[in-house]
Amino acid sequence: MEYIDVIRYYSKPIVMEEIAKFCKNRWIALHTQHRTQQFIRYFDKEKRPLKINKPEDIRYLLFRFQGFKPRTFYGSVNLYRNLADQLELDNPENIFRSTPTWDIDGSLEHWRGITRIARIILDELDKYGVSKSVYLKWSGRGIHVHIHEGAFSEDVLSKHHPLDLAYAVVDYILRKVEEKVREVIKSTPPGDRPLKVENEMDLKRVFTTPLSLHKQLDMAAVCLKPDDLENFDLSWADPSNFRHNTDWNKYIDGETDDLALRAISEVGGYFERIGGIRTVIEVYKREVERVRRERTLSSRVGRFQVMALLQAARYYVLTGDLDKAKSFGLNRAIFYAWAKYHGRDRRLRGYSSSSRSVARTDRREFKLGNEVTFVSDRGWFIIGDKEQLPSDYDKEVVDKIRLLMPYEEAWKKAVEYIKSFPKDVLLDQQEFYSKVYEPVRDIFLKKKEFPRERLFPHFDHL
Repeated sequence: MEYIDVIRYYSKPIVMEEIAKFCKNRWIALHTQHRTQQFIRYFDKEKRPLKINKPEDIRYLLFRFQGFKPRTFYGSVNLYRNLADQLELDNPENIFRSTPTWDIDGSLEHWRGITRIARIILDELDKYGVSKSVYLKWSGRGIHVHIHEGAFSEDVLSKHHPLDLAYAVVDYILRKVEEKVREVIKSTPPGDRPLKVENEMDLKRVFTTPLSLHKQLDMAAVCLKPDDLENFDLSWADPSNFRHNTDWNKYIDGETDDLALRAISEVGGYFERIGGIRTVIEVYKREVERVRRERTLSSRVGRFQVMALLQAARYYVLTGDLDKAKSFGLNRAIFYAWAKYHGRDRRLRGYSSSSRSVARTDRREFKLGNEVTFVSDRGWFIIGDKEQLPSDYDKEVVDKIRLLMPYEEAWKKAVEYIKSFPKDVLLDQQEFYSKVYEPVRDIFLKKKEFPRERLFPHFDHL
């Protein structure tokens, strides 16, 4: 499908409504048609998790990430109380429901074997009285068998974590049907993908949403109820004329309780296999404290230090003089801060130079390209009547950057970044500001690599 056809498909009201219905309270992911096959899970550099609360949010996400050409929508297996912060996604106590899911995967030409395995799982669930809350979703090269997360009662959820329950149910049923599934796999000829069924329940798992397009095949993820399975064929997944059961979200409260309690007693829960929920919560709390400390430290390091670092690297790349580069970098950072705040820069109140005062008669003009400043008779750059010495740069820039990362690493990265620009840009004051400094001023000390173009378009008018 051409990307314009993808947009037309997702513009259909029923498609937007069904995706939004599934995605509410879930962490969303996008798979794109970009040449790097981007998998996007966060909204911006602050790592706000992607989410969809209403159909219109789908249109906005397509617009927001249009440069990457989003194609496939995914929703997390877990439902969250809070989706405002990345850290909360690692908090087990933030999860209030989980969707038990069997992931049946194989080659497209063996779709009948896939449906046979799905039927085996459905029949086994029916033995435990679980049928009304079950739905299936053709994923493109397989079927996801889901139990609606609402089929667990509040009473059972008050005693066990929802992910423990979902994991245990999936694993318990897989153990019961193991022999029958193995017979289907043995009788299915080899294809380009092995036929298999897995328990993929974990903290970060995502599955294709209802009516999403497959990431490669021109097929829609249509939903079925158990009674639909025998009539299903691949034509149902045709994006231009799909057949989809909108009753997939029907369920009976508590229908899965007996099976869940039996399963968790015999199999154990998800957290048990990775060290226990208490251990996971303690790890999460330590991570929260670490990030809070980092954020506190990073608040002391800002655009002033980035400007000084990049200006120093600029001077060094053009002249090769490291000490003078430090003086120049600090000088230019002070100048731009003064220009912005008209001499009232709150960030510079603590700045003091260890140098002597310089009389106006002891200075001379210096030009770097078309940028003009002054140097003392000792060769150091001057703002007001104060020289900016390398030791001042170390105090105001080096020591503060070291709160976040090794300065040597930041300096190497800055020099490599500066060298990626042509000399005429480095020699032009305005070009340097707009093309070199401005695009990375808020991210330079946070990211490992920095393309000259921004990763995401900004739609500030929305």
